Amino acid sequence: MGFSETMKALSDPVRREILNMLKGGTMTAGDIAAHFDIAGASVSYHLAQLKNAGLVFEKREKNFIYYSLNASVLEEVLLWLQGLKGVSTDEK
Repeated sequence: MGFSETMKALSDPVRREILNMLKGGTMTAGDIAAHFDIAGASVSYHLAQLKNAGLVFEKREKNFIYYSLNASVLEEVLLWLQGLKGVSTDEK
């Protein structure tokens, strides 16, 4: 997982919405898919892109796959963006 994969994953509005949903906690792939009016295969593709970018964790339990937010990667992106803006990490 690299920075370019992370930025590519963040560029899609469906993937950003999935990340917003995961702010509330762990969800199954089915629960995530229920929020969208797109094919299940498309949701699976978006989840795979988020996983490959390191933005979500995947945990398999029996017949379910659970997804959760990986906030540490998002924090790295925010720090990088703040650096572009010229904001010191000491200025909070």
